[in-house]
Amino acid sequence: MTTYLPTLKQLQYLVALHEHGHFGRAADACFVSQSTLSAGLRELETLLGVTLVERTRRVVRFTALGDQVVAKAHRLLREGEELSALVQAHGAPLSGELRMSVIPTIAPFLLPRILPRLRHERPSLKLFLREEPSAAAVESLHHGRADCVLLALPFATGEVEAAHLFHDRLLVAFPKDDPRDPPQSIAPALIDEARLLLLEDGHCLKDHVLAACNRPELRASASVIGTSLHTLVQMVDNGLGLTMLPEMAVKAGILQGTQIVARPLESEHASREIALVWRKNSPRAEEFRLLATELATP
Repeated sequence: MTTYLPTLKQLQYLVALHEHGHFGRAADACFVSQSTLSAGLRELETLLGVTLVERTRRVVRFTALGDQVVAKAHRLLREGEELSALVQAHGAPLSGELRMSVIPTIAPFLLPRILPRLRHERPSLKLFLREEPSAAAVESLHHGRADCVLLALPFATGEVEAAHLFHDRLLVAFPKDDPRDPPQSIAPALIDEARLLLLEDGHCLKDHVLAACNRPELRASASVIGTSLHTLVQMVDNGLGLTMLPEMAVKAGILQGTQIVARPLESEHASREIALVWRKNSPRAEEFRLLATELATP
């Protein structure tokens, strides 16, 4: 008896539809027409002899079996990509395509300094960048949408390997001429919880700041409203409070044009670890370690 196996392309269509919940958006993500994607999914269901997706005019709903097939499809697609990566790894190091997710509190401050040199020294490397919060970036890694992630630790990453790049100090930022401005560093006890502005949930920097301060009342009292570090800087510059910034952002000039002072936080854990992580047992592990070395070079 002949056994007909699903193609990786059909599984890619299925995973994209599950991720986007819409045929048009899934087709765009796969760079095909909506009719091509729909036909591929119908062929897959016919091949398997089951219904994976319930289609209505307004809703795309996966069956219970469809959800199970999607979970398996993620693993098969990742294995297919790692097979290709295994072959590629035997060629020139850091060449070909590489998809890297970067968190928003790193991307605009580190990448402009690193990428020109990387393009010059590694011209055959095609680096595709995706900026997303830590949780989404880690999910992209485990689902095969990203090959590696540049993020800040500690953070729950699951089964990964990591390469340390450097430590990034946390600085307290507040309006110039503040009467409580100390000459050098600021102790966590001096931070007014009613004035502290933090990034909204989903940004790991918020958790790093609260952990560094080690003051439980800050978690309940701080205003968690900033969508980006640039937004927080503008709020502080307008006298609405104080915040904490990673040193890399200050060195990159985020405070230029403002009346804001930044002082080191006086705490045992007043820094975050910048690291590159990738899936455990990836055949491109040596390439990622080499990339980490490149990213860590001043």
